[in-house]
Amino acid sequence: MNSQDDELVMIYGTRAVIEALSSGKEIERVFLQNGLNNPLIRELKDALKDAGLHFQGVPSEKLNRLTRSNHQGVIAYLSTVTYYKTEDIVPVLFEEGKVPLLMILDRITDTRNLGAIARTAECSGVHALIIPSRGSALINSDAVKTSAGALHHLPVCREDNLKQTLDFLKASGVKIVACTEKTELPAREADLTGPLAIIMGSEENGVSHEYIKRCDASVRLPMSGSVASYNVSVSAGMILYEVMCQRKIR
Repeated sequence: MNSQDDELVMIYGTRAVIEALSSGKEIERVFLQNGLNNPLIRELKDALKDAGLHFQGVPSEKLNRLTRSNHQGVIAYLSTVTYYKTEDIVPVLFEEGKVPLLMILDRITDTRNLGAIARTAECSGVHALIIPSRGSALINSDAVKTSAGALHHLPVCREDNLKQTLDFLKASGVKIVACTEKTELPAREADLTGPLAIIMGSEENGVSHEYIKRCDASVRLPMSGSVASYNVSVSAGMILYEVMCQRKIR
């Protein structure tokens, strides 16, 4: 069992998962036994597709390790937070006269890093976190605890296609800035005062090249030493401090 799943609520059985979807429950992860293809499974797959959720096909042995109950080849985990969509959040911010400040997390897979970023983001006036539906840390109770509860106050947008999300943000007048050591422009010399979305990348690979191509700018943080980079949650705090200074937030 994945340790990130330990604090999530498990539900199992085809009908139970279908009912959870139809009642509007937030689903974090779905496992389906390989090879199943009956009418109820097809109904479940259609419901997952309608909800914009993916499932992972696994052998029956994995499901049997997760629970000894009659799972019928289907196990799901409920989310600990409610997810939003970026296209629902951003227009409201503009309508309310706010200057949008968003943080996009590209392949941040460590739960505690995500929680720490959320805590700093909420304290810094970030309006929403944006994460991909795949390749991101689970938001479980450990993430919520590390965030000091910030994940219950800061909207999290889970997006199936970050490229489309970036295109939407740019079309909405939001400047996209990647925080990466692979550039020459210091963050303090960039204009971070207007509508802004900052992309933070994984510690292993940084921000994906496909996202950097869609950015309006890339900025780096000051660094002196032999270690290649800061921890991503530390980097998030540093760039958000610069944003707060430029926006004269006290």
